Amino acid sequence: MATTTSAPEMILDAVGGAENITHLTHCATRLRFELVDASVVDKATVEAIPGVMGAVPQSGDRYQIVIGGAVQGVYDEIMNLPAMKSGGASSRQADADVKAAARAKARGKNALVDAFFEYLSDSFRPLLPVLLGTSLIIAGEAVLEALGYIDTRAEIKPASLAFVDAMFRSVFYFLPIMVAYNASKKLNIDPWVGTAVMAALLTPNFIAMSDPELTRNVTCTVNQTLDTQMCTANVFGLPMQLQDYGGQVFVPLMMVAVLAVVYKQLVKIIPSNVQMVFVPFLSFVIMMPVTAFLIGPLGVWVGTALGTGLAWLNSTAPIIFAIIIPLLYPFLVPLGLHWPLNAIMIANINTLGYDFIQGPMGTWNFACFGATAAVLLWAVRDRDKEMRQTATGALAAGLFGGISEPSLYGIHLRFKRIYPLMLVGCAVGGLIVGLGGGVDASTFAFTSLLTIPIFSPMALYAIAIAAAFGTSFGLIAVFGYRTKEERAEALAAAGVVEADPAETAADLALEKQAAAASAQPGDAQEKTGQGQPKSALVPGTVTEIVSPLSGAVIPLDQVADPVFSTGAVGPGAGIEPEGDSGKHIVVTAPAAGTILVAPESGHAYGIALDSGVEILIHVGLDTVNLEGKGFDVKVSQGDRVEAGAELVRVDRAVVEEAGYPLTTPVLVTNAASFASVDVATEGEVATGAALLRVTAPDKN
Repeated sequence: MATTTSAPEMILDAVGGAENITHLTHCATRLRFELVDASVVDKATVEAIPGVMGAVPQSGDRYQIVIGGAVQGVYDEIMNLPAMKSGGASSRQADADVKAAARAKARGKNALVDAFFEYLSDSFRPLLPVLLGTSLIIAGEAVLEALGYIDTRAEIKPASLAFVDAMFRSVFYFLPIMVAYNASKKLNIDPWVGTAVMAALLTPNFIAMSDPELTRNVTCTVNQTLDTQMCTANVFGLPMQLQDYGGQVFVPLMMVAVLAVVYKQLVKIIPSNVQMVFVPFLSFVIMMPVTAFLIGPLGVWVGTALGTGLAWLNSTAPIIFAIIIPLLYPFLVPLGLHWPLNAIMIANINTLGYDFIQGPMGTWNFACFGATAAVLLWAVRDRDKEMRQTATGALAAGLFGGISEPSLYGIHLRFKRIYPLMLVGCAVGGLIVGLGGGVDASTFAFTSLLTIPIFSPMALYAIAIAAAFGTSFGLIAVFGYRTKEERAEALAAAGVVEADPAETAADLALEKQAAAASAQPGDAQEKTGQGQPKSALVPGTVTEIVSPLSGAVIPLDQVADPVFSTGAVGPGAGIEPEGDSGKHIVVTAPAAGTILVAPESGHAYGIALDSGVEILIHVGLDTVNLEGKGFDVKVSQGDRVEAGAELVRVDRAVVEEAGYPLTTPVLVTNAASFASVDVATEGEVATGAALLRVTAPDKN
């Protein structure tokens, strides 16, 4: 019984099997591997697996495989494979740690950079779904407010609206706790310890310390730039800066990095039989004060400084700022370097109540999606099924989810022509945002069609992203996304033969030559010598044209040459000749008539049939390039032929060895004289059997 290897199994095999994996996780679109030996992975093999959009080798033995929106399902399937359960990373963790440490020493600075951005990514990545969910709630509120149903800025709100606010503010307010949990897991310490340390700064007791009416020895100052208040209290004789840490992201990231060092040292020095109690206890005793006195204020200062700097640039040179942001993102996202900016966006919302980065950033996203839409257009035109599927999925993920990775890894990074054209769209969108005075966002969101209402002014943002989308789409639709060589290679791999310019010129010349010959007085006139119309031209007459050779009939639009498949020469059908490689193909005249065209190459024959139908029989595709080799021509231009007379005998082996398809189009070249030309049969057809049905108009 035949068995089928699934994509998850193929991925596992491609990375060297379960025994080569030390750690596997995933982000929104990518599988993230840490391997024992990444040199065994062949990038081309990985990218050929169905469902894989791209492969991204990283420094050391890290490896990423881009899946797209289905990554969670693929990850689950891989983890459930028997090989992973029996021989996966968990059974070799100690050995893996030793090897990982050895590799880390050899990786150098790039590995540290990779590790830093992986830390940021894995601390945020699990939160992306809830952030997206809350942004849609806010988008719904924005739509209702625009329609005049609610007022989110009212001092006293209805209980229903207050409850809806709580639904989304919960995620942003407790974001530091969620980030601390994920960051702790990433650094392999007890995530609940990190969570508890961060939660200490969000308790009502800590927040109440900022109220001078409730706590003694508290002084407060106002940040004029950001219009925010900062208070300081005297705690144990030391000054403690008091902040509302709700929504902060730099604080938990910095705190957990320090906590990990403290925690692991405590594990080493505390006896194992009391670690359960004293490791958390001492972690709290050390880290809660350190975080409150030092790390918390420092994290706020870092976020505030970055936000203030960008706010200054945005207010001083808004046009420059609005152009720089979308031009940077296409390079930041593939490297994972966009996470710090995402953190600043969240910090801006927490401190300012809005963010000014996401508006221009959204123009990059829609320029990216416009490029993907243009690639989809080309894929449909080229009948490229694989690219059509890739582009369709990537475009849906982008427009409705705001996720750019499927477009980037599945398409844009693979073709060097896309980026320069896409960057023009980024610049156009950013310029519109800058000229309009900037766009603010009321929450952190994935910039998709569904989240347009959260931006203000919404009309300016909609115009900017539409311009970015349209510019990228238009440029790539006109100029293409592949070089000529890449397109020819892709079409050949897909089984589509693109017309050779010389062959196209020769075919069209044949058509003109046949038309000119049929217009000469004599054999091909529309009336007989007695002045009677030819039989096929008698009003209402249906004339059958028989097949000039035996083979399988295929619709004309499936012939792998656009000169024929588009009907440029005339309607008809294609025939895939039957027979073995060692046999000749015999092409015969379908009816009595006069040879109008018979080039020396022997690859095509134009015949004016006595019935008044003019046909072109084109033996093979691109076979003009053989210059007559393998073609034993039996007729010449001007010859009279009878039905069944041999036109040419073709050596099948010669044509096949040269790599040319033997598909033979049979076309009616004077179709304008008739009401219709239809294919008369399907499947196999024998020489002399009906192939086409030509119907004359009801009236002359």
